[in-house]
Amino acid sequence: MRLTGAEYMSKLVKIAGIVIAASRVKAKATYVTLVCKNCKSLKMVPCCAGLGGALVPRSCDHVPGVGEEPCPLDPWIDVPTGELPRNVLLSVDRHLVQTIVPGTRLTVMGIYSVYQASTTNQKGAVGVKQPSIRVVGLEQDRETNSSGPSTFTMDEEISLKEFAQKPSAYSDLCQLIAPSIYGHDDVKKAIACLLFGGSKKRLPDGVRLRGDIHVLLLGDPSTAKSQFLKFVEKTAPIAVYTSGKGSSAAGLTASVIRDSSSRKFYLEGEAMVLADGGVVCIDEFDKMRPDDRVAIHEAMEQQTISIAKAGITTVLNSRTSVLAAANPVSGRYDDLKTAQDNIDLQTTFLSRFDQIFIVKDIRSAEQDKIIASHVIGVHTKSTGGTKNSAATEEQNWLKRYIEYCRSTCQPRLSEKAAEMLQNKYVEVRQKMRQ
Repeated sequence: MRLTGAEYMSKLVKIAGIVIAASRVKAKATYVTLVCKNCKSLKMVPCCAGLGGALVPRSCDHVPGVGEEPCPLDPWIDVPTGELPRNVLLSVDRHLVQTIVPGTRLTVMGIYSVYQASTTNQKGAVGVKQPSIRVVGLEQDRETNSSGPSTFTMDEEISLKEFAQKPSAYSDLCQLIAPSIYGHDDVKKAIACLLFGGSKKRLPDGVRLRGDIHVLLLGDPSTAKSQFLKFVEKTAPIAVYTSGKGSSAAGLTASVIRDSSSRKFYLEGEAMVLADGGVVCIDEFDKMRPDDRVAIHEAMEQQTISIAKAGITTVLNSRTSVLAAANPVSGRYDDLKTAQDNIDLQTTFLSRFDQIFIVKDIRSAEQDKIIASHVIGVHTKSTGGTKNSAATEEQNWLKRYIEYCRSTCQPRLSEKAAEMLQNKYVEVRQKMRQ
């Protein structure tokens, strides 16, 4: 790459390398249509390939007739072009100003248009424009348990309800969760609970109780913890996967960014805000810096993120479940130590996880034989680079079922279950006293 110099100019070259960045999508005109203000004649100018713009002629081709005024220099009116990006600028005015904070899910109605960005206002960049939507009305999605308005056909609803009526529905679901992983039935049941979620409650005095379930998997290396996280990321309707060492406090909550053109600060929601109404999977949870880990305290219990930076004070929603995987202090679980000594996480964290699983790598000849034959079976059945269609179909069905349940069901405890919980709680507290 360093050797490409002047002698290669305008010649075909071949270079190998690694992509280090990819910018957002921009609009690029292939032809620019020019309209003369004076004689209204049209002229099509092709744009240069690559990042080159259109070379706009200074004068119009129209030959003036008798008594006609000749066209002046630069007589053109520009006809703009459009694009379809992954993120788009919204322009709001009047009563819609300052009604929305980052992290809110919206349905927007507006006029799609483009504008000439100030940075590209140079000669030769006529064809490149930035898109925006001028908002005339917006509706806030009140219930963010599903990823947008899902449409379920009548047949689909009937088949999903039929499945739910089965007495074995819970155990069948657990078999569908990470089928390539052998055993760990309790973990699979917990992950099923996490994917479906509980029901949020709003008390008369305005206090909100979270309905999302947080699960921590803690244990020896090579016990398929990361595989569970990857499976949940693919199956949950909304999911964000992140690794502990590569995540900062700002990357998990929200960052303050300076706008290049106006030099003003604005907020950008990160992982916990983007996964609002879904699941955040955090791998290598124990490798996170303690000050970064503290940033998600509030997000886990209160389900909000409070920001006070650069003159911006606001509260963002982060109604997410957290599925975290961590290793014990010494890398492997030490049976001679107590569970508390093995888990190197503060009590503040452990109290926020509803379910904590200690996943041990038990060395037993019989168990090892079963696991080995299962792993070999998985490898021999998998079909090279192509996806196994049956497994993919099952995963898609599970995703739809979770989406349906999250948008329609609000589970409640039965009286018997409530009584049982109450007694169990008192019993645990008694043991702690002793």
